Amino acid sequence: MATPIKTVSITVNLTDFDAWHLAQWLKRVCFSDFRHNAVDEDEAYAMRDAAERVQTALAKAGYAPR
Repeated sequence: MATPIKTVSITVNLTDFDAWHLAQWLKRVCFSDFRHNAVDEDEAYAMRDAAERVQTALAKAGYAPR
């Protein structure tokens, strides 16, 4: 039987400056950056997926650089 995945909700307070620059970084980071810092491809994909969820939350808060 597979272990259920626990969902974690986090709240973070960022300045406007920090939120904008984090959104910029998330826009620019690519899979190879995650892969370089991961132990394997599975971990890189998991890291990328988590980053995309943060990016989506930033966009919903009005920080979606083009």
